[in-house]
Amino acid sequence: MTAKELRKKYTDFFMSKGHAVIGSAPLVPENDPTVLFTTAGMHPLVPFLLGQKHPQGKRLVNCQKCIRTGDIDEVGDPVHLTFFEMLGNWSLGDYFKKDAIEFSFEFLSSPKWLGLPLEKLAVTVFEGDSDAPFDEEAYNLWLKLGINPDKIAKRPKKDNWWGPAGQTGPCGPDTEMFFWTGNENVPAIFTPDDRKWVEIWNDVFMQYNKNADSVYEPLTQTNVDTGMGVERVTAILQGKSSCYETELFAPLFEKINELKKITPTDSSRSERIIADHIRAATFIMADGVIPGNVDQSYVLRRLIRRAVREGRKLGIESGFTHLISEEVIGHYSDVYPELAKKRDAILEALNNEESQFEKTLEKGTREFEKLIARVPAHVTTKIISGKNAFYLYETYGFPLELTEEMAKEQGFAVDNDGFGKSYQKHQELSRLGAEQKFKGGLADNSEMTTNLHTATHLLHQALRKVLGDHVAQKGSNITGERLRFDFSHTDKMTPEQISKVEDIVNEMISGNLEVKCAEMTVEEAKDGGAIGLFAERYGERVKVYSIGDFSREICGGPHADNTLKLGKFKILKEESSSQGVRRIKAILTV
Repeated sequence: MTAKELRKKYTDFFMSKGHAVIGSAPLVPENDPTVLFTTAGMHPLVPFLLGQKHPQGKRLVNCQKCIRTGDIDEVGDPVHLTFFEMLGNWSLGDYFKKDAIEFSFEFLSSPKWLGLPLEKLAVTVFEGDSDAPFDEEAYNLWLKLGINPDKIAKRPKKDNWWGPAGQTGPCGPDTEMFFWTGNENVPAIFTPDDRKWVEIWNDVFMQYNKNADSVYEPLTQTNVDTGMGVERVTAILQGKSSCYETELFAPLFEKINELKKITPTDSSRSERIIADHIRAATFIMADGVIPGNVDQSYVLRRLIRRAVREGRKLGIESGFTHLISEEVIGHYSDVYPELAKKRDAILEALNNEESQFEKTLEKGTREFEKLIARVPAHVTTKIISGKNAFYLYETYGFPLELTEEMAKEQGFAVDNDGFGKSYQKHQELSRLGAEQKFKGGLADNSEMTTNLHTATHLLHQALRKVLGDHVAQKGSNITGERLRFDFSHTDKMTPEQISKVEDIVNEMISGNLEVKCAEMTVEEAKDGGAIGLFAERYGERVKVYSIGDFSREICGGPHADNTLKLGKFKILKEESSSQGVRRIKAILTV
């Protein structure tokens, strides 16, 4: 079964169970500063999991694009991926554990669907702790469906608990399904730690909301969120040992092998890194990100540059990343049409970044030579300190392996331990900074974040009035203290323009305007003058929020019900975000 067939079977199955198909949300979260990227299918649906009504109803199914950056350094082995697709079905206050588990069992085992043999299936359930009890209901449901009790394992929170996606939000116990991939007979007793048992699906039962005090409160609306990884399950259905062996990566490896000039002993690792990283970078750029030095742009830059470095190991000449990206675009555009729409911009950005990195490598090489020259000729043990090796890594993008390789040619060694300590210190500082930066967020539905979100609608329309209709939202990041709004515009705003935008927003706030929500089709919304920034994520029916006669916008919410609740709007800063994109930071005061 191909990935394309798996996607269709999954959506067909859940459509037969009354689920509406919704599109994939962008990889950059629309209004959630708790994470840089959409990391799971449930992430874009947090407002609806917390009780808002979804335009498509209470039963939903889709295939969501996801990026996870925690394992970037592990990519290169047979299992880790940066970009992946997650099939998911949701119940928003409709069915719960019984139906969810029965649906999962039917899809996995029925000959009409995946037809996996029952003896090769096993499951885990939450064993319980001080926050929540043992999930006895899930355990008994699996028994009733015919799963042998020796194939049901009780696991702690670190294994069988999902969420929240950020610091706060909906979460709960889950039950995970495993498939035996070994060639030998299936063991009589299921041990999840045996790597031949591969997790293929999980059902999350959202019974709780973790609040800012880390207290797990029962949700008034219980939900189901499930996830099945397309790449992993495709590999299993094809009897492959790795997702890199499926048709999803075949055209990428074919192009890499066509381009490479040498084949080192670890060439497969380099090939996997190039394929994974350029695939991920292509999807990220299709959602509007360009390489840079902060946030999503920095992750993108890191992916591209690591792919370029691995290409050098294979003797691939510079200017190759766009060729790999074209293969990605060609393979996925029928599923994700935004790739084809952004093709030219993606390829141009890759060429520019690769060219810039080549210059950076040249500068780094010159710096390396300066470090070498500082060591007196009479010194017998020649070592590049860990601090200097890390300086080359952080400033010029030199991986430790490249520094070691160049050092060896000059009769030097590298202090690996010292590099590791510098790297670890850097990671800790970065993590602490990120935790501070992304603490809280729109997902908590607090009054201030709701008000700030409403203010972004006023700001957006005010910018269009002052600067022109070319202004379109490119991103939004909201904390409990401020809003950050990215928009398309090439020139730095003048003080007069900033003041005028500020005055318009405050005039609308003091105008006592009612905020109304109406559900309609995407076409009806556009015909009515609504701005459809993220229409692809909502499906056939959307919510349109109107603020008086001033602003009409397709959005998922939440919003204040009247502008008087917002207080006074103040722009703190207007700056460049990236090429052709400006950024405003603003606050609301009493």
